[in-house]
Amino acid sequence: MYSLPLTLLLRASLFLLLFGCPAVLNAQEKIMDSDRARAIFEEMDQRRSSIDTEQASMQMVITDSRGRTRTRTLYSWTQNSGEDTMSLIVFADPGNVRGTAFLSISESGVETQRLYLPATGRIQLIGASERGDRFMGSDFTYEDLGDQSSDDFEFEWLTDNENYYTIRAENTTSQQYSSVEFDILKEKYAIQTVRYFDSEERMIKRLEAEQFEQLTETLWSASVMTMFDLRENRKTELSWSEREINREIEEWRFTERGLRRGI
Repeated sequence: MYSLPLTLLLRASLFLLLFGCPAVLNAQEKIMDSDRARAIFEEMDQRRSSIDTEQASMQMVITDSRGRTRTRTLYSWTQNSGEDTMSLIVFADPGNVRGTAFLSISESGVETQRLYLPATGRIQLIGASERGDRFMGSDFTYEDLGDQSSDDFEFEWLTDNENYYTIRAENTTSQQYSSVEFDILKEKYAIQTVRYFDSEERMIKRLEAEQFEQLTETLWSASVMTMFDLRENRKTELSWSEREINREIEEWRFTERGLRRGI
């Protein structure tokens, strides 16, 4: 469950990162062992869901293709119960988005997402056709912010690099992405990079994680995650601070009352 995780690089460096990676992967020996790939992914997922709750302050910085930025302050609450996950995000600043809230609940393999917009006073249910839409103008979609388990993927192969595994998987539930590649750090079992491909095998987005912190004995989590939209040359950075682990969260947070009440 991703709890529901970059500075702008010089154009030349960014070009090498975006288009140099596939060449590096091709040079590695692909291990056609889908069971091993799944086991690595599931180990990472198990560690991420090993905590009961997390609360944090967040900052979102959206950078458009002309380098202009918009900054937003958010607060998040996440709760895990077995394989079920509930998460709430509430916007605090600036004023034009204050009180906007997003609730995602995954129970028994079924996920529901709701968005509250204070200007209308209504709670909107995010349907399947809207999961590929941008979340509040960012480069994260509603699908990106939702629950993603190993059951969502058909694992194809992996490469065993010095510090990380690269796992290739077909995304069986997505209308946005045909396949995905995960770089998973070996010692931390945390995602370092995700590359997203469309049906024509073009890399259309890339997620980069950095500034990892150890939250528990076995759980490492990035403090900064940046999603790059490679088609539109823009990005969104999410950063976490003031994280609190396994502190009790009021039950009403993950209800329509919590959506409307805000912070």
